[in-house]
Amino acid sequence: MTRRTLAAALLASLLATAAAADDTIPAKELFGAVTTPAQPLPGAARVIGSHAKGCLAGGTALPVDGPGWQAMRLSRNRTFGHPRLVALIERLAREARADGWPGLLVGDLAQPRGGPMRSGHASHQVGLDVDIWLTPMPDRRLSEEERETLPAVSMLREGTRTVDPARFGPRQVALIRRAASYPEVARIFVHPGIKQALCEAAGADRGWLGKVRPWWGHDSHFHIRLRCPEGEPLCRDQDPPPDGDGCGAELAWWLSDEPWRPKPPGPPPRPITLAELPAECRTVLEAR
Repeated sequence: MTRRTLAAALLASLLATAAAADDTIPAKELFGAVTTPAQPLPGAARVIGSHAKGCLAGGTALPVDGPGWQAMRLSRNRTFGHPRLVALIERLAREARADGWPGLLVGDLAQPRGGPMRSGHASHQVGLDVDIWLTPMPDRRLSEEERETLPAVSMLREGTRTVDPARFGPRQVALIRRAASYPEVARIFVHPGIKQALCEAAGADRGWLGKVRPWWGHDSHFHIRLRCPEGEPLCRDQDPPPDGDGCGAELAWWLSDEPWRPKPPGPPPRPITLAELPAECRTVLEAR
């Protein structure tokens, strides 16, 4: 029995279990068991649901190597996205190289059929999110082992919430600015310390800063999120970011101690089930 046949058999068993158990099995187990994308339902690729509660039909795999990029952590099988996301990565790689960036190290996109993941992300579910490392691409092709083990380097001074100028400088600023300039980009998530550095480096051109939002983590990479493509009625966008450059009171709160104080212990969050996703996601899972 081939690996693909085994995966299909496992998925069929999980789906049967989910139906029998009133869909109480975590959706991350169902989508994590799938190794191939679903065909569109029908026609072109389709985004179903929201970035943190949805799935993807007709996903396209980003090639693991391209002119100006290399994909990382290949064992996760998270190189799939909506064709518009794949096209944007290819464009960013090309234009960033023209700006002087050596090349992109590309982290997670989505699973073959999107959906919740077993580890690592609450979003990245509909093929419109991608993580781009802030470490420049080496001038050689990385081995499969290196792609699994090469560390994603934090841009922060150790033990602080401020960037280390030896790691984060004008080239990283230009890369994030370039990504934020694309109209299809809805948001870019970075560590608050990186947002602070961008605010200080932006100069008079500040229109792009409003898309760049501070968030926990994201000290070694930035997270690009696309808005819903036109003609995708099942896709659900976030509300637009607030007006302004985001360099005022909101950023000051993120840089204070308040967001980082330990939370009181409580029960772990309950995983999303298939029944809680859009109904079309069951069809996506069952597609051959």
